[in-house]
Amino acid sequence: MKSLVPFPIGTAAMAGQFDDPAWVHLALTHVSQLTPEWEMKMEYILAGPDDYRWDAPDRIAAFCVTHGLRLHGHALIWYAQGAEVFEGLDRARFIEAFDGYIATVAGRYRGRAVGWDVVNEAVAEDGNGLRDCHWSRALGQDGYIARAFEQAKAADPDAVLFLNDYNLENNPTKGATFLRLVERLLKAGVPIGGLGTQSHLDIEIPAGQTRAFFRDAAAFGLPIHVSELDASLRSEGRIDTRSPRQRIDQQTARVAELTEAFVALPPAQRYAFTVWGMRDTDSWLRRDARDDGKDSPLLFDAAGQPTPMFDAVAGVIRAR
Repeated sequence: MKSLVPFPIGTAAMAGQFDDPAWVHLALTHVSQLTPEWEMKMEYILAGPDDYRWDAPDRIAAFCVTHGLRLHGHALIWYAQGAEVFEGLDRARFIEAFDGYIATVAGRYRGRAVGWDVVNEAVAEDGNGLRDCHWSRALGQDGYIARAFEQAKAADPDAVLFLNDYNLENNPTKGATFLRLVERLLKAGVPIGGLGTQSHLDIEIPAGQTRAFFRDAAAFGLPIHVSELDASLRSEGRIDTRSPRQRIDQQTARVAELTEAFVALPPAQRYAFTVWGMRDTDSWLRRDARDDGKDSPLLFDAAGQPTPMFDAVAGVIRAR
């Protein structure tokens, strides 16, 4: 895939996958950037105050250096992690630990990470406002985001600093809230350097909805990262009368639209196009208890062969 495109193609990686020759061959053939799926998140790195674990993240960073791949750091501050370490701290110690964590992690990979998801998933699930979390309760809903970006900028001035979120294409309300947040923070001088859309696509969204979000997001002039693309064929509990062929047709149409929207961006705004795993069996969706072993949300099947989703992405790129 990487030979087809004039922009970085990425995938999610876990350090243990480097011991799988088939995964390594597939990744080195098709991608030019890695995002650590879990092992650069706070839950992995920070066992307690000032107790850091570097084995896996360092291994991922070294793999990127060895093989000439870009490293995208993910993720410094996320509402879902850190509460067990931070919530018992008074405000002064909380701020000290917050700042220190970002400085330590972003600083360690300075010069190696080309970008960071500085704040991940700040917008509420339904898109109506921002999340209430341990970070926002201590520092304010906009305040913790602004502080995280300021600290990341100080730790690594050259990295592209991203605000990253999901369902921005799937839910127009959430997409609009995300873009209003970006506008507000930029006006306040917060050093946001890029916009990350995870793009866990709902294949049943209307045609044109993804294109509309990209048009609005591109108006900021910032780099855009399709940061965690997958597209499940599951119906998520809904009564589903579609044939397997109809589900695949929906999937490939929505993925093609996303690819078209990304490719249509000015070159300077195409930060990277990252798929959240190499093979279907590598996907977090296949680790879900609801999985029946048949979902095909990624570009390659269990044997490393291209899926219809691969053909959808490649077809758009070849047509440009």
